[in-house]
Amino acid sequence: MGKAKKRSLHLGINDRVSNMSRETAVRAVVDMLGSGNDEIYALVTLFGLTAEELLEAGASYEGVMGIKGLLKS
Repeated sequence: MGKAKKRSLHLGINDRVSNMSRETAVRAVVDMLGSGNDEIYALVTLFGLTAEELLEAGASYEGVMGIKGLLKS
C-alpha cells in the first residue's frame, strides 16, 4: 500500500493526523518515546522518519535504538 493511501485510510481513524506536519510528528514521537505509546509505530511508518531526525529533535539514543526496526535507513 502506498504512502498516500495509508494517509487517506488513517485520516478516517485519527483526524489529528490530517493537520500534522512532519516536524510535529517528529516532536510527538520524541515525546512518546519515554511513555511507550503504541501510536509511535503509526507515526514513524506513516511519515517515514529516520533516526537522525529523531536524534536531532532531542530523542535519547536508547529510545531511538529501541524502535530502530521501524525507522527508515
